[in-house]
Amino acid sequence: MSKELFQLKSAYAPAGDQPQAIEDLYKGFVASNRDQTLLGVTGSGKTFTAANIIAKLGKPTLVIAHNKTLAAQLAQEYKEFFPENAVHYFVSYYDFYQPEAYLPVTDTYIEKEAQINEEIDRLRHASTQALLSRKDVIIVATVSCIYGLGSPVEYEKVHMKLAPGMQIDRTSLIRKFIDIHYTRTTADLNPGVFRALGNSIEIMPVNERILLRIDFKENTIHTLTTYDPISMEVREADIKLFYLFPAKHFITAPGQLGIALTGIEEELLKRLDELDGQGKILERERLKRRTKYDLALIREIGYCNGIENYSRHFSGKLPGEPPDTLLSYFPKTKEGKADFLTIIDESHVTVPQLNGMFAGDASRKQNLVEHGFRLPSAKDNRPLKFAEFRERVGATLYTSATPGAFEKSESSLVAEQVIRPTGLVDPEIIVHPVRQLGKYIGQVGHFIRESTEVIEGGGRVIGTTLTKKMAEDLSEFLKEKGIKAEYLHSGIKTIERIQILTEFRKGIFDCLIGVNLLREGLDLPEVEFIGILDADKEGFLRSETSLIQTIGRAARNVKGKVFLYADIMTGSMERAIGETKRRRTLQREYNSAHGITPKTIIKNIRDITEGLASEHDKAVGALLRVEAVEYTKSPVKWLRKKQREMSNAVKNLDFETAALIRDEIRGAEKISSAIIRKKK
Repeated sequence: MSKELFQLKSAYAPAGDQPQAIEDLYKGFVASNRDQTLLGVTGSGKTFTAANIIAKLGKPTLVIAHNKTLAAQLAQEYKEFFPENAVHYFVSYYDFYQPEAYLPVTDTYIEKEAQINEEIDRLRHASTQALLSRKDVIIVATVSCIYGLGSPVEYEKVHMKLAPGMQIDRTSLIRKFIDIHYTRTTADLNPGVFRALGNSIEIMPVNERILLRIDFKENTIHTLTTYDPISMEVREADIKLFYLFPAKHFITAPGQLGIALTGIEEELLKRLDELDGQGKILERERLKRRTKYDLALIREIGYCNGIENYSRHFSGKLPGEPPDTLLSYFPKTKEGKADFLTIIDESHVTVPQLNGMFAGDASRKQNLVEHGFRLPSAKDNRPLKFAEFRERVGATLYTSATPGAFEKSESSLVAEQVIRPTGLVDPEIIVHPVRQLGKYIGQVGHFIRESTEVIEGGGRVIGTTLTKKMAEDLSEFLKEKGIKAEYLHSGIKTIERIQILTEFRKGIFDCLIGVNLLREGLDLPEVEFIGILDADKEGFLRSETSLIQTIGRAARNVKGKVFLYADIMTGSMERAIGETKRRRTLQREYNSAHGITPKTIIKNIRDITEGLASEHDKAVGALLRVEAVEYTKSPVKWLRKKQREMSNAVKNLDFETAALIRDEIRGAEKISSAIIRKKK
């Protein structure tokens, strides 16, 4: 594969420890080293080093992060490094997910509840389609990449090639669209939906926000044209070839449906006999009714709630056989080995996540099976075991400021990247005994005093607590004291988390309070001060690794400092402080030898949610900007005009335009309200 496959774009060249790390790691992978580690301190440019290795190796790459926020940030960074290549974002498409479960102790059955984010689902399809259609691909994913996704063979097998001159009539093409899970409508189009209009068909693919119009001449495709779905402006005319992939990842091979239904029935009979033998009458009756009902629905409409629990039968896999996942879509060598690079970011957290997914899922499924809620085959709808994951990846680079024992033991090379190109040294650490802060000040009072001083100087502040409740309460208390603060924890939705971090960097608020999500991989160069409350409460959140990671959040700013509020010097604190001092010594010696003056990292504030925003929202924003002058001159007159336009659009059954005008009116009203509040 050509080493020029990836075109790395950057305004700066490798510096500090980066050139040596890049060269050593590249040579190691060329020499067929399977596992290598990049031990890079916060702010040393680990992502830039990884990008250089991707460019030099020229292989499709999977980057795995341990949460959606970090994955979003990494996706944006890789897009900036590789603007001409395919960089995609693959995370769980659930905004809310409550898995099916049974709690025997309280005899409580919990129904599965899920809310799918359609925009993230579109990005998932874009990821798999890129992998099947090109080689210069970087996928940034969370651990959702090891969950079942459907066979890439069947997915690719049913994709359609549309071209002018293709002999097919309109009715037959409609049937083919339905066969690959597209839905027909007479109203607005969304991804995965099509409509038939006269001698044409309009369809919106699942992987991108465009509208494809197929015009027929007799029983032949005459022309293919793509349009902007909002403005209906032509994107591309006279298209010679268009690839249309299925609207769902789970595709059942022809003839497999009947085999699957027979297999489910046979498994049901066998399991009912087992429950009879165990004297489990209630469980037997529960399983029989549920499965029979599901089978009836599948025969009638092709779907039932929880159909994924029968996925092994539909895929044709054997009991216990691993499911297909995103990894199955990456290329392989002729010998069947992985032919792509895997980068595991913040590996000290991500590796344990990858290792723990299977056990948690298996425990929940076992309860459901034992108590008659599911057939045993439901256990095969699962994430990969860690050993299975390892079998499916090849060359692997672990990156972390604090690599775990697994990475160190498996890696043939650990490249250390301690020197920052900016000359920044690790932050100063000051331990404040809480008892000595006085009865009426305490750690919170002292934190507020220090935070106020930093904020008045234009800096940002982070505070870490031990629980979500403490984070919420502290942020509210800070607001009462006149500090603009917000909290961030795992209860915040994906897109909202990214927006909060962007607003924090922009200075819309000055203090961010969190628990654990603030530790790894968050790039916040504006942060000057971090206060770690209850630093001596030894445990996961105050371990050596956690403390070093938290301290690292202040390492991107020349004024960075960290206060540890503690009465006892724990072992974790002592080791974290010792390692930080070691790094500071190396960094200062390098700066002195090379005449470097440390500089705060200056980084553009980008928001990946802008890329996730729907075309509808973008169109509304564009219209408001265009008509701002007219609205400012006479808001009442403008609103009346828009209301007439909306009514006319509804009369003409043009609901898409009506919705656009409706949201334009709402946007204008919000702007007016904000102006009025500001004046007050």
